[in-house]
Amino acid sequence: MSLQNSSDDKIQVIRTQPDQSLGCSIIDENGREVPITEGMIQDACRELEKRLVKTAKQD
Repeated sequence: MSLQNSSDDKIQVIRTQPDQSLGCSIIDENGREVPITEGMIQDACRELEKRLVKTAKQD
């Protein structure tokens, strides 16, 4: 597996509680603590996948 094709792989995620806290947070520009959500992580992963450089296929 490489980074170039990892977005094609599907991994099942099993949650014991749907909106369970991830237990981490960031500090925003106003000094407030903002819990990091699964949605925030998924958005960041999608953005990174868009920025991946695709390698040329080798025959």
